[in-house]
Amino acid sequence: MYFAALLARTEDGWEASDTELDDVETLSDLTDLAREASVDEDTVLVFIEQEDAWFGVIRVDGEEDPRIYISDASAAARSSYGEILLTDELLGREPGAEDSIAALEELVSLDGTEDGEPDHATDNQTDHDDNDDNGLDADAVPTGPLGDTGILSDLGLPEKELLMLRTEALVEIADALGAAEVLETVR
Repeated sequence: MYFAALLARTEDGWEASDTELDDVETLSDLTDLAREASVDEDTVLVFIEQEDAWFGVIRVDGEEDPRIYISDASAAARSSYGEILLTDELLGREPGAEDSIAALEELVSLDGTEDGEPDHATDNQTDHDDNDDNGLDADAVPTGPLGDTGILSDLGLPEKELLMLRTEALVEIADALGAAEVLETVR
């Protein structure tokens, strides 16, 4: 089960709204959604939580690039919403590397036979399969926290405390920001 909410900072404090992520397919879509909730380009936080597995915080300040923190990247990688947050940049990959790897894997799997011909692997193909990228997994996602651990430091939640959060994390974050009551209205 997922929970997602937006917290927008205003002159009067924080305003919360729950948000549907059904139409969100990319980080850019999520960033646009946050900017629409912004008042005078103030800070907007997007919270995403998968019950007892992981949580993510996306911070959008005006037109700046979004800042992202994910509590457990490997758990998020197994989630459709988590995959939105796990960008190539966040994972330290070359942009588009995943597309290139998929294209290369598709080429490697081509055996040169026509439809209906028997599929006989050559010695070279067998050797390649045994070495399978020298044991490196290009799609590996680190276990544990990933991203900007200082994302909430200036708002009242130091890095050390953020890294210690596990269950009920969004409640604790909202409490540290002084937004617990407004978050509770949309929970």
